[in-house]
Amino acid sequence: MPFLPEPTQRHGAAPAGPLATDTAILLCNLGTPEAPTAPALRRYLAQFLSDPRVVEIPKLIWLVILHGIILRVRPAKSAAKYATVWTPDGSPLKVWTEKQAKLLQGRLGEQGLRVRVAPAMRYGAPAIAATLDGLKREGIRRVLVLPAYPQYSGATTASVIDDVARWTLQTRHLPEFRFINRYHDDPAYIGALAQSVREHWQREGRGEKLVMSFHGMPERTLHLGDPYHCECLKTGRLLAEALGLRKDEWLVSFQSRFGKAKWLEPYTEPSLIALAQGSCKSVDVICPGFSADCLETLEEINQEAREAFLHAGGQRFTYIPCLNDHPAGIRALASLAERHLQGWPLAAPDAAALAAQRERALAAGAKE
Repeated sequence: MPFLPEPTQRHGAAPAGPLATDTAILLCNLGTPEAPTAPALRRYLAQFLSDPRVVEIPKLIWLVILHGIILRVRPAKSAAKYATVWTPDGSPLKVWTEKQAKLLQGRLGEQGLRVRVAPAMRYGAPAIAATLDGLKREGIRRVLVLPAYPQYSGATTASVIDDVARWTLQTRHLPEFRFINRYHDDPAYIGALAQSVREHWQREGRGEKLVMSFHGMPERTLHLGDPYHCECLKTGRLLAEALGLRKDEWLVSFQSRFGKAKWLEPYTEPSLIALAQGSCKSVDVICPGFSADCLETLEEINQEAREAFLHAGGQRFTYIPCLNDHPAGIRALASLAERHLQGWPLAAPDAAALAAQRERALAAGAKE
């Protein structure tokens, strides 16, 4: 495989980016279609569902199913759902991820750390490879890869690492890389979630039960060694403890089932229906596995799950938004990033020290 051309850069020149830094954070989220239309969804789903990390079915069999059935039927249905949550600025996931990158860069800057934070998407745009190309042109030599998934899964976190690795195979002069695999039990992250719940309760009142809905995965991935299920349960337990909840006041569930295979249980919507049909008539629902609101939270939970709960006899359903641009969430990301950036030169250069260094170099040159 031939290497891609290296950007033109004078040896010894300062980084060309707006922050004059050679260190960056690549903030990676899942991805989004370009528009809420069937053609855009077809392109997006073709890339997403072709990832062997996402669908672990023999390739030839799966390609027949994907292109022969799924990509003929699902794009139009998915486009209609995306249309209900699309904003004037585009996909909610992209809008929030871009805002998080700006706020994280600003927060780190306030702490004296010159770091470029670049948003990227595993599927769709801005692509990870294109973003890394741009960072190289800016003179970036160190990259901390921060997947926006608190809980590790082979289908999400590992897929981001795969994509970065594919880029390295085509690149001659590689930057130094570090990767953050998980932060499901990070105290600042748990604290930010707890603060968002308390603030929501102060504004909206409190329901009888807090339902914590995580994205689902096929159950077989648990038995094959994926830690995702265990990390979701730990996040739920730590959040409940931070809020001082009794065992009967909270529930962890899993949403977004796909196909006929058994997925992680309990399932979110059937759980909500069972609560409504029983004695629980008011719930608060939060999605701690999502760092930013997206189709799965805004449409699947706040529209479909809401309707199912109320239709089954529930009386009050409130959705607690993802951390998005919440100050506590940004502080948690900054704290996480700062720990993993340790040892890299990030502080703004001291003018006096640079001048003294220049004088020493000139003096040494004169002696020669």
